Amino acid sequence: MKRKLRMGMVGGGPDAFIGDVHRKAACLDGGVELVAGCFSRTPEKSRQMADTLYLDKKRCYESVDAMIAGELALPEGKRIDFVSIVTPNDGHFPIAKAFLEAGFHVVLDKPMTFDLKQALVLRKIVKKCGKVLALTHNYTGYPMVKLARDLVKQGKIGKVLKIIVQYPQGWLINPIERDGAKQAEWRTDPKRSGAAGCMGDIGTHAENLAEYITGLRMTEICADLGTMVEGRKLDDDGNCLVHFDNGARGLLFASQVCVGELNALRISVHGTEGGLSWQQEEPNTLSVYGGDGTILTYRRGTDAVGALSPAAARATRLPFGHPEAFYEAFANIYKNATDTIRASIDGRQPDVLELDFPNVEDGIRGMQFIETVVASKGQWIAFPI
Repeated sequence: MKRKLRMGMVGGGPDAFIGDVHRKAACLDGGVELVAGCFSRTPEKSRQMADTLYLDKKRCYESVDAMIAGELALPEGKRIDFVSIVTPNDGHFPIAKAFLEAGFHVVLDKPMTFDLKQALVLRKIVKKCGKVLALTHNYTGYPMVKLARDLVKQGKIGKVLKIIVQYPQGWLINPIERDGAKQAEWRTDPKRSGAAGCMGDIGTHAENLAEYITGLRMTEICADLGTMVEGRKLDDDGNCLVHFDNGARGLLFASQVCVGELNALRISVHGTEGGLSWQQEEPNTLSVYGGDGTILTYRRGTDAVGALSPAAARATRLPFGHPEAFYEAFANIYKNATDTIRASIDGRQPDVLELDFPNVEDGIRGMQFIETVVASKGQWIAFPI
């Protein structure tokens, strides 16, 4: 294929943060162009966003159904190749289902669906239609996270025994959802967010990061969820004890009421021969601990990192010393997903590096995590099969 992939978007209107991130990330490497969208449930806001993006007015749609019909009416050489869905959680499943069944590939913000039942149905749809579904657990896109995964896989720290992953924020310490804060309103509304608040929003990132780096799967959780702001309907703080399938034990906590914390996702993995740690707010380094007390610091973009992890090298754009961060990590998810979409269109099998992005199975793990955490209530609960 010697052209850019054509992207559509649902959601991501004038006041949306994450939609803008998706647009910039998808187009960062020059292989994708945004050509169509239904950016808001309010037609006026959707048209406003289309004008801001200089899109053809004919391809700014007032509904998902109109968008699908309008794109299918175009010749194959003009219609979108995939859609990016960046709505609140309650819209993920019906919109993804509609586009997949219409024959379009999908990139979907996390968590994948409103509940586990929808996630299992979506997996069946993906398998039946054969289209790509990518899930934007963007933290797995960081080069040093990929290096951490490959070091664990190579046995550099021995058998994993302990995993500590934490994701504290402080932005919901006050009930700003009652003052019209759009990002807070839907995240704290069980009708739009689902069964969990903080644990669904950022706890799923912690779960995904722990399983991605270690290659292990959580099997049991004992969780204590709390709502620290009076009157809030969903959890804004939670702590979990975790068992993994190799016998390792872990701690996972997520909070949006930790005053002073910004976006402090951190993970430490300890094995029989060493350990490692990574912090999202300092993403360009990875610390690896030896059993003799030594600390080895890997820095993104170096030949040493590339030799140990081809995935980290592929995820690196700038020479060492020039920091890469949030947008680039998102872009790495899009690059691998869209390269896989290109492979599908060209009728070839994507390689293992291209396939390195979260998919429908990761989405199901996230929904299983949410369901298990909510059901725990301080008791050990096994993950659903």
